Amino acid sequence: LVKMLAKSADVGRARRIDDGQGRYVEFAKRTLPRNLSLEGLRVVVDCANGAAYKVAPQALWELGAEVISLGVEPDGFNINRECGSTEPAALCQKVKEMRADIGIALDGDGDRVLIADERGRIVDGDQLLAVIAESWQADGRLAKPGVVATVMSNLGLERYLGSLAISLARTPVGDRYVLEHMRAQGFNVGGESSGHIILSDYTTTGDGLLTALQVLAVVKKQQQPVSKVCHRFDPLPQVLKNVRYASGKPLENAKVRSAIEDAQARLDGHGRLIVRSSGTEPVIRVMGEGEDKVLVEEGVDGIVDALTNAA
Repeated sequence: LVKMLAKSADVGRARRIDDGQGRYVEFAKRTLPRNLSLEGLRVVVDCANGAAYKVAPQALWELGAEVISLGVEPDGFNINRECGSTEPAALCQKVKEMRADIGIALDGDGDRVLIADERGRIVDGDQLLAVIAESWQADGRLAKPGVVATVMSNLGLERYLGSLAISLARTPVGDRYVLEHMRAQGFNVGGESSGHIILSDYTTTGDGLLTALQVLAVVKKQQQPVSKVCHRFDPLPQVLKNVRYASGKPLENAKVRSAIEDAQARLDGHGRLIVRSSGTEPVIRVMGEGEDKVLVEEGVDGIVDALTNAA
């Protein structure tokens, strides 16, 4: 047994970092231009009673913002409970109540963010990707003239970026697929509509606070309300429905395949159709989007009916 033990020189070492929070706050601040101040902005930040409950309000305050904090009383059980980016209703209400300029909703582990504008309306990750991509393109910071998103990102995002000569590469759903494509192809901006944005110049995963700071930098630069800064495009109507099945492979059913082909033909290049199996449960997810909402709904419903009969 003694021979199997590692020698003392090969044993790992543990070291306590007493000021981890302070280091992170300084790191976050350094992602912005040195002379940028958030003075004059009233910011509501909801930390979801999670990982960022101390550092996010502190970083925003040190940058000069007036900060109103929510979700900063974790008790070990209330993380993400009726707060944060998964349930942003309280944030939206507080933004309107306090007449704030912006609301920032993080999730429990701090890797996702949604924004609320000054009217208390939610801004999703697709709009945030557009804001950051356009800003970084103007500053010459995009590693390549493109960004990475998943198949679920709205077609409106793709068209808007295309108008700026910025390509949109799509991956399967999941931030790990986004990151893999970014690394393989040399992109430095990517993310999901859920608000999980990856800025690989700074981190190898999503960081909600860093994403919010990039948006705040654009708000300060343009001196425009968040409702204008963060509305870069009109999203196309999108319909998403789930069909649960007991067993088998419904997607291989002939009538299901026929319904999918029919829906694709009817969209005829004016929309997108995604039909995929969930990776975690026996569910088929059907997503359609396009310029004509009625046409999209009819196509999705036709597929759902076929799947229901085959399930």
